[in-house]
Amino acid sequence: MTFQMPAEWTPHDGCLMAWPTRSDLWGETFEEAKREYSQVARAIAEFEPVTMVALPGRGAEAQELCGQGVEVVELPIDDSWFRDSGPIFVLGEDGRRAGVDFRFNAWGGKHHPYDTDDLIAGRLLERLGVERIDSRMILEGGAITVDGEGTLITTEQCLLNPNRNPGMSKEEIEAELIAKLGVSTIIWLPYGGLLDTETDGHVDGVCAFVAPGKVIVQLPADPAHPDYERMRANHAVLAAATDARGRKLEILEVPQSAFVQVNGTDVEVGYLNFYIANGGVVVPVADVPEDEGALAAIAAALPGRKVVGVRSRVIAYGGGGVHCITQQVPTA
Repeated sequence: MTFQMPAEWTPHDGCLMAWPTRSDLWGETFEEAKREYSQVARAIAEFEPVTMVALPGRGAEAQELCGQGVEVVELPIDDSWFRDSGPIFVLGEDGRRAGVDFRFNAWGGKHHPYDTDDLIAGRLLERLGVERIDSRMILEGGAITVDGEGTLITTEQCLLNPNRNPGMSKEEIEAELIAKLGVSTIIWLPYGGLLDTETDGHVDGVCAFVAPGKVIVQLPADPAHPDYERMRANHAVLAAATDARGRKLEILEVPQSAFVQVNGTDVEVGYLNFYIANGGVVVPVADVPEDEGALAAIAAALPGRKVVGVRSRVIAYGGGGVHCITQQVPTA
């Protein structure tokens, strides 16, 4: 059986999330983090079923904040970034669904413990009754974007970081992506976000497929932005690339991210860290004037979908955005 990871815009049976858990990560923003997570869950639940995994004993709290439109289940977890610790779902040629269980080491050992999160993908697959495909390679879902037709984009800044798979060459990493995710063409961008020290430059902060042959990228208009030159280098790579079907890529642009202060810290809210739901797009926003232009650019990139902005300032403070805390379950 050959399996392939479908594009995020294909139909979903639902979305998986995890309730904020690591209090030392959030500090004084812990309660606000829960509120923002619950608002993301409520927004997605308007489009598709949401299952929220909460640490045993915290399910009632999650249910109260998320509302009855979100199913809450209790399972052991260390942290709350299911894009990265959860399974990556793939579909077989006959439509059968499976989940790839890559290893997880908390973005190169940045947080401890993480052994329970390394097990959560397998536990979720067992609970869902979905076949598990094992991989010994460390990979987070936020590090890749696919078009569902054989093309995958990632960043060298993340996947080649020695804190992930120091014993694997670039060619060996490519071979595992091809084998487990059913892709045939891998486009390597040199950079993720300079300020994205938490994930070492996940692609979902800088670039996303929005249709076959079409990508949306962050391309800061302000020369003072720390990624002004870096994102132009990424743009050049994409402009020169062809996808698995031999097409040149159409490149759409979001002109800026937003910078806000959270708990005395300068935080970048990245608009490209959105989640494509059934009929909708849920986008992190910062409650600043830049939100309007970003939402318009994303709406133009994904026509026919309702675009919903959800305040995600504290989620950004924790190290991510809406995409980082969600994982789609594609329809089999």
